[in-house]
Amino acid sequence: MRQSKCSSIIMSGQSNINGFTPGEINKTKVIEVETLSNITEDIFRSEIYPQRRPVVLKGLDIGSCTGKWTVDYLSDIGGSSEVKVHVCKTTQMDFISKNFLYRSLPFDVFVKRAAEEIHQEYFIDENEKYYLRALGGDPRKDVADIKQQFPQLATDINFPNLFEEHQFFSSVLRIASKSTQLWTHYDIMDNMLIQVSGEKRVVLFSPTDANYLYLNGDKSEVLDIDNPDTGRYSEFNKAVRYECILRPGDVLFIPALWFHNVISLDFGIAVNVFWKHLDDIMYDKKDPYGNKDPLPAQRATQILDRALKTLDELPEEYRNFFARRLMSRIERKTFLKPPDS
Repeated sequence: MRQSKCSSIIMSGQSNINGFTPGEINKTKVIEVETLSNITEDIFRSEIYPQRRPVVLKGLDIGSCTGKWTVDYLSDIGGSSEVKVHVCKTTQMDFISKNFLYRSLPFDVFVKRAAEEIHQEYFIDENEKYYLRALGGDPRKDVADIKQQFPQLATDINFPNLFEEHQFFSSVLRIASKSTQLWTHYDIMDNMLIQVSGEKRVVLFSPTDANYLYLNGDKSEVLDIDNPDTGRYSEFNKAVRYECILRPGDVLFIPALWFHNVISLDFGIAVNVFWKHLDDIMYDKKDPYGNKDPLPAQRATQILDRALKTLDELPEEYRNFFARRLMSRIERKTFLKPPDS
């Protein structure tokens, strides 16, 4: 059953979507992510999944975690094993400039600190923010799997059957302080973001708008997406934004290559489940994080680097001419049309 249809609006500085008032997102097109309630897993696979667009799913059975995963429960049941966490002085974490510290804490201590807004004990200052992206037992070779790293908690959560069992890659426990904002990035695998506790605001961008996002690897250089530096990032507001608010029990399907930026409106607990959209041979088997580009894309990038180095042998006028020819050829051969708005 469709709870709400996609709607597009032109936002001004005073506009409001789902209770959030952005700063100066003037003339930026915003589309609310579609919300679907009580659909079957078969309907998702046959009708929703092939569209390759984000969607919020309500009414799925995710287990008892939404009622059980309080701060006290996680501290008691989750144990005291050391976890590596991000600690940041500001609310906006930037993976490119690394404006945060990595620190290790016992899991139970970390949960209590992340839930606080003012800290008695801290690394930087009393207002610092915490973020956990759970890792595998050996982060260099093991993928994250809540059933392995937090087996006591794993019994409380069900993963909806949105994919075939052999496609599963990882399940990542994420815990963040209130107001923490994570950098805009894309993943190479499909994933469902299961919101367990607190509310999150998620802003997504289509892969077809990648040229407007000022990419550095798989991440956008634009940290403040609501008040971007338009002098430095003049094209950013051309990117169409897809927005939603996730509440406990909601599941957000994020297709591979869709950029996303996440803000924890409250102290938040979530689990990401990643699965392979492509054949196994497309993925780097030595990548426990699942964030390296597919192998054909890696090879294409290497070929492009060599081509650019070859063009450097030409005078500037010729280099410019033949580079434009190459760009035109790539566009004709590979570019898809933007998603319908």
